[in-house]
Amino acid sequence: MRDPRFDPLFQPLRIGPVTAPNRFWQVPHCTGMGNQHPATLAAMRGVKAEGGWGVVNSEYCSIHPTSDDTPAPYASLWDDGDVANMAAMAEAVHAHGALAGVELWHGGGRSANILSRVPSLGPESILAETAPWQNQRMDRQDIKNLRDWHRAAALRAKAAGFDVVYVYAAHTYLLAQFLDPALNRRSDGYGGTFENRTRLLRELLEDTREAIGDRAAVAIRIEVTDEDGSGQDARAEFLGRIAPLVDIFDVTIPDYGTEMGPSRFVKEAALETHIAHVRATTGRPVVSVGRFTSPETMLSQLRRGVLDFIGAARPSIADPFLPAKIRDGRMEDIRECIGCNICYAHDGLGAPIRCTQNPTMGEEWRQGWHPERVPAIIGQADPVLIVGAGPAGLEAAVTLGKRGVPVVLAEAGEPGGRVLREARLPGLSEWGRVIDWRLSQLSKLPQVTLYPGSTMTAEDIRETGLGHVMIATGSLWRADGRGRSLPGGAASFADPRTVTPDQVLDNAPISSGPVVIFDDEGYHLAAGIADLLATRGHDVTYVTPAGSVAEWTAYTVEQSRLQARLIEAGVTIRTGQIVTDLTPEGALLACAYTGRTTEIPCGSFIPVTSREPQDGLWLALEGLGLQSLRRIGDARAPGLFAHAIHDAHGAARAHLTPAPAPRRERPVLGRAQA
Repeated sequence: MRDPRFDPLFQPLRIGPVTAPNRFWQVPHCTGMGNQHPATLAAMRGVKAEGGWGVVNSEYCSIHPTSDDTPAPYASLWDDGDVANMAAMAEAVHAHGALAGVELWHGGGRSANILSRVPSLGPESILAETAPWQNQRMDRQDIKNLRDWHRAAALRAKAAGFDVVYVYAAHTYLLAQFLDPALNRRSDGYGGTFENRTRLLRELLEDTREAIGDRAAVAIRIEVTDEDGSGQDARAEFLGRIAPLVDIFDVTIPDYGTEMGPSRFVKEAALETHIAHVRATTGRPVVSVGRFTSPETMLSQLRRGVLDFIGAARPSIADPFLPAKIRDGRMEDIRECIGCNICYAHDGLGAPIRCTQNPTMGEEWRQGWHPERVPAIIGQADPVLIVGAGPAGLEAAVTLGKRGVPVVLAEAGEPGGRVLREARLPGLSEWGRVIDWRLSQLSKLPQVTLYPGSTMTAEDIRETGLGHVMIATGSLWRADGRGRSLPGGAASFADPRTVTPDQVLDNAPISSGPVVIFDDEGYHLAAGIADLLATRGHDVTYVTPAGSVAEWTAYTVEQSRLQARLIEAGVTIRTGQIVTDLTPEGALLACAYTGRTTEIPCGSFIPVTSREPQDGLWLALEGLGLQSLRRIGDARAPGLFAHAIHDAHGAARAHLTPAPAPRRERPVLGRAQA
């Protein structure tokens, strides 16, 4: 049973013509599913409603082909076919008593319209965000057309069964472009003064209210300042004026790096000081985000009148059952978001989102996985030995344990594996939740026994007599430089000055001379080590063949802050360069474009290039006649934490009960969609 203190989180609240069953609001968030994977999308949103989210919203939903964000997967309400697809989501949400919302969207000048091949629209003609061409400056007919398209999309949303319809005026899309004095330099009634710049938004609110009538609530997603951070007073006055047209305000700030901030840089409830005035200003219910993972923080937001609804995207991905766990008094079971932004990264890659903490995310329809339920083993199951208690080994042990399988989990050192190492980097302590949650779950599973400090050899395993074995021995960073730039490595890296990332994170001594870090991987680790060593007083040079520091972290909304942090720490940054050799006194760099070489001083060298799977034990066990033998996680294929956990989760689900092939969602010519 829950503590009665948390009852306010479960009080219904009326928003216009509909009533939300509780105060948990899954805000619109990208999924990498959109109109390409409507069944996948519907199943995922339905699981969130099942988990207790009282309002579950879509991602950005295009109203017309002039708003085409290809290759990013977006939802759409262009025609009756889209109505049917989006209705599937609404129905899945309604099946669990939650309200379904849709965020109507026009990208304006940001959209490149790669698929539709029609010019995009905007208050001014500006460059598309991802292409070297521009949009069409809107005339009066374009504005009339836009209003017609938006009204038609609102009617389709109503037909699809949505209970909340958003007018989207944030995140630099079309309506935000009209509001922005830097982008809207029009001299007609839709530009110039603040009043004129807000005109189109007011008209769309009126049109939407008229279109949906008393069937659904009107929501607005809007920033509380102009794009440059100014104009809060004018915006506040405006929000108060439009309140009669709006049933709920979903408010944020222009700094997406804070709104969607990774835990490395941004902590829980970061938006409060920016948005706390909106409730009193508007007299309407307010929702906002803050990567809320603590029930105490959620309760505080409500009690102090900061918010009426706890908005969440990432926490609802990490734990779709977060509200239900608070409701049932199971706080310790909450799978907390670690703020790694791997979810957002995969949407940016054009794929259904994944989650480090929740391996079932995106697999609800494709593989039939549920975040809280795994199929029980029928009858008596023989024990499984898992060697290695890093993220993969722990996930496999938890999943097998929940299936009723006895597990012996042997770890040579301390449970946690590479997560423990990487969580020591500046700002990454929350990543330790990956291990903490799994250890807490193991403590509830008496059929799982953990043996830390237990190194296992093939002979040791044979002597246990256990017939089912999973090898989760992880991977180690290579010292020889093998990677994208140097597939064969470099013989000169076999030098006493070479220190691997694992050794650095295990506090191996670093010489007092200049430290050269070669980042050929492009994710966060090399930059994090550079930050760590610079703060300890080392002279650090960061070298990468890419054009920026930790280039891949652009997908996780970390790149610009990581690069700024290294600059502020005094790290020398050498982009477009490859470390090809170590010389007696230095490191030889080759230009990634011309091959021209330069030499820089080097006292210690840290190659962050690729990892070696630690699969020797797996190889030694092959052919010994075990009933089953699997390698899982990094021991199978080094990757992100999310890869290791997903792989281990799948292996544990498939143990003794092989799963059917994942379903594919795609058009089939001449047949209904599969």
